[in-house]
Amino acid sequence: MRTVMKAMVLKEIRSLEENRDPLEMADLPIPTPAGKEVLIRVSACGVCHTELDEIEGRTPPPRLPVIPGHQVVGRVERVGGRAKNIQEGDRVGVGWIYSACGECKFCREGNENLCPDFKATGRDADGGYAQYLTVSEDFAHPIPSFFSDTEAAPLLCAGAIGYRSLRLTGLRDGQSLGLTGFGASAHLVLKLARVRFPNSKIFVFARSEKERDFARGLGAAWAGDPTEESPEKLTSIIDTTPAWMPILEGLKNLEAGGRLVINAIRKEEADKDVLRKIDYARHLWMEKEIKSAANVARRDIREFLELAAKIPIKPEVQEFPLEEANQALRELKARKIRGAKVLKVG
Repeated sequence: MRTVMKAMVLKEIRSLEENRDPLEMADLPIPTPAGKEVLIRVSACGVCHTELDEIEGRTPPPRLPVIPGHQVVGRVERVGGRAKNIQEGDRVGVGWIYSACGECKFCREGNENLCPDFKATGRDADGGYAQYLTVSEDFAHPIPSFFSDTEAAPLLCAGAIGYRSLRLTGLRDGQSLGLTGFGASAHLVLKLARVRFPNSKIFVFARSEKERDFARGLGAAWAGDPTEESPEKLTSIIDTTPAWMPILEGLKNLEAGGRLVINAIRKEEADKDVLRKIDYARHLWMEKEIKSAANVARRDIREFLELAAKIPIKPEVQEFPLEEANQALRELKARKIRGAKVLKVG
C-alpha cells in the first residue's frame, strides 16, 4: 500500500487579496486509522465558503498546517480495530461535523452541532483536500447509490445546512420563502422547498443576472437584486451570503412575525457599518425574528441524503482537479458561482 498522499495544505492565515494561492500542494504521510476510525480514499470534495473563512481567519484552524475540506466522498480503504459498522469498500461521506463529545445535553438531544466540544472537518482536523483522510465511523455517512461522487459531495454541507436552515424557518406550505444569495446551498434549498412546499412562492435575491436567471430556471417565482424590495412581504428568508447588507434588506422584506435565518458560519467585515442604518420600527418591530443556523448535526446530513435521493434532488456542480483548489476558491470569493464547486481528487 502507498505510504504518501497528495494534499492541498493551508500554512498561514491571510486574505486572498494578499495571497491568491493560499493552499500549497504537499506530499504527506497517509494517516493510519485507529480505534473506531476508518481510512477513506477521497474521490471528491466540495468547495465551501467556510474554507475562505478559515483561510482568512474568521474561523481560524487551531493549528497550522491543516488540510481544508469538509464535503468529502470516497471509499473506505482500511478500518480501525474497533470499527464495527463500516466495512472496507463502503462508499461514505464526511461533512462539517468531524466529532462531538457525545455526553453533553446538546449531544443527548441530537443537537450535537451545538456541542461545546464540536470539532470541524478541515479546520479542527485534516479534511478532504487530500487523497486520504481518517474519521470515526460514527461521523461517516453512507452515500445513496443514486448520486455520483461529485454530485454527493455538496449534499454533505451545502445541502445539509440548507436542509437545517429550511427546517429552522418553520415554513408551512403556502407561506412565502426568500433566499438571499444563490450559491451551492441556496440552489439546493430552492429545489427542496419546491417539492416540500409546492404551494409556496420562492423569491431569490442575487447580485448577478446569471444567478437570477439560474434561479428562475429552477422555478423561483421572482428573482431580483438584494437591494430590491420583494413584490410581497415574505414569511421567511434564508440568507446564505457573507455580507451584512442582506440582513437589513431581509428584515425590511419580512412580514409581521416573519423569521430571517442566517446560514453562514461567519460574516465578513467589509460592509458591517450598514448595521448602523437599522431602524427599529421598519426592520425589527412587529415580532420579526433573526435566527442563525449553526453547524450541522449527523441527523441533518443523513436525513437530507435520504430525502435528496428519494425526491430526487441533484446539485449543479462545477468540477476542478485537486491542484486547482486555489482557482476554485478565488472564483468563490469573486462570487463566480453556478451551483456548487467540487474538487475531483481520486
